[in-house]
Amino acid sequence: MQRSNDKRLVLVELNEVNLDFAQAYAERNNLVHLKRILAEGVRRTSSETCYEELEPWIQWVSAHTGKTAAEHGIFRLGDIVGSGIPQFFEMVEAGGYTVGSISAMNSENRLRKPAYFIPDPWTVTPADMSFWSKAIAEAVSQAVNDNAKAQLNGRSLLALLGGLLCFARPRNYASYVALATCSRRAPWRKALFLDLFLHDLHLRLFRRKQPNFSTVFLNAGAHIQHHYLFNAREAVKTGLQNPDWYVASDQDPFEEMLIVYNRILGDYLAMDDVDLVVATGLTQRPYDRVKYYWRLKDHAAFLRRIGVECKAVYPRMTRDFLVEFGSVAAAARGEAMLSSVVCKANGKPIFGEIDNRGSDLFVTLTHAEAINDDMLVLNGDDSFPLRPHVAFVAIKNGMHDANGFVYYKGRVADFAAHDGQHVKELFNAVVRYFGLGGQSESLCSIPERAANTRRSREVELFHIHSQGRGQ
Repeated sequence: MQRSNDKRLVLVELNEVNLDFAQAYAERNNLVHLKRILAEGVRRTSSETCYEELEPWIQWVSAHTGKTAAEHGIFRLGDIVGSGIPQFFEMVEAGGYTVGSISAMNSENRLRKPAYFIPDPWTVTPADMSFWSKAIAEAVSQAVNDNAKAQLNGRSLLALLGGLLCFARPRNYASYVALATCSRRAPWRKALFLDLFLHDLHLRLFRRKQPNFSTVFLNAGAHIQHHYLFNAREAVKTGLQNPDWYVASDQDPFEEMLIVYNRILGDYLAMDDVDLVVATGLTQRPYDRVKYYWRLKDHAAFLRRIGVECKAVYPRMTRDFLVEFGSVAAAARGEAMLSSVVCKANGKPIFGEIDNRGSDLFVTLTHAEAINDDMLVLNGDDSFPLRPHVAFVAIKNGMHDANGFVYYKGRVADFAAHDGQHVKELFNAVVRYFGLGGQSESLCSIPERAANTRRSREVELFHIHSQGRGQ
């Protein structure tokens, strides 16, 4: 039975934002909503001790499931799909409440009747069945996964424009125009534009559908810190600089991000009848050297170029991609061929991280140096220039840190974890807020109704995404 709306909770997931660095900017720019959060008190969260496990798609699974990385065993983006590990989304719904979610990272849609559900751009799970949710999910996935090529196909462009007309709030029109018109020379503004749109979309749907529990995931902060943190002059004093061709020395994308996020946070703080959690999952600190990030332009075309025969390839975040094969033997052959692609000058592998999971491979393009037009790679007896096949993504500025931040407002604070506890305790705060404490074990076997239907829809979505990327 559906319960009444006596409890309403919003979780804003500000991925990896360093609130310690934000302090100086909040004072200088009078960012009143950010100042309020900092003044009222943010608690710190902890995470894994192994750096290789400090990835947002691992920690957000912990936040959504109440399990550490070792306990949930999800180490790749998208692997939550089919895992069966209970998430608080379906648990809250099973408790008789309504649930909505916008872009929550590495989350599977198992809701029977979502108020709304739009998956993150990298996890293949169905959106809710509304026209706009499906159209926006596909468009955002294509825009984010093809970001390095700076291309939007016509279908995605129409969906995003239509979504803006339907969901963007007039008070933000000027901000959209300013972010869009300057994004060519300041590409981080595209990420801020997208976050502002996801926020407007979430706010419209939240007010229209009135769910008891809703989440929204915003990733521009993580993107900007990874790529431009050296330019955060008010907070970062490392001596390292980004080259002017990359970002001008007088620009501070971190500051721009905080100004947009201050506006977003103000909307949630103004909701007196809604309890609020703002969490970062992880955070970032400055990187200690120069490291380039590259991404394949066309993953399927490159695999054909080196002779890898596969069933499908699915781009993931930045340098990562998943390659699906028809058998274990085919995957082993693919792994050997990818491993053999090396830089001719120094013999180092281009794909230095390949996780063979049986019949598929999770691959990372690890080459971290400049790639010039004359740089050749060896593939057996064949050699060819790599530059035409890759797109420059960024120079790494920020690295992950196990510490995170969380802010609680309203009744949910009564269930909040103590300072310094594992980020998985976010899960416990949510389920206890809804009176579900102690029920996690009994809900671990929530019936997988229509599981076959869901899987078929996921396969269909795989094909839609692949077609949208021209693969």
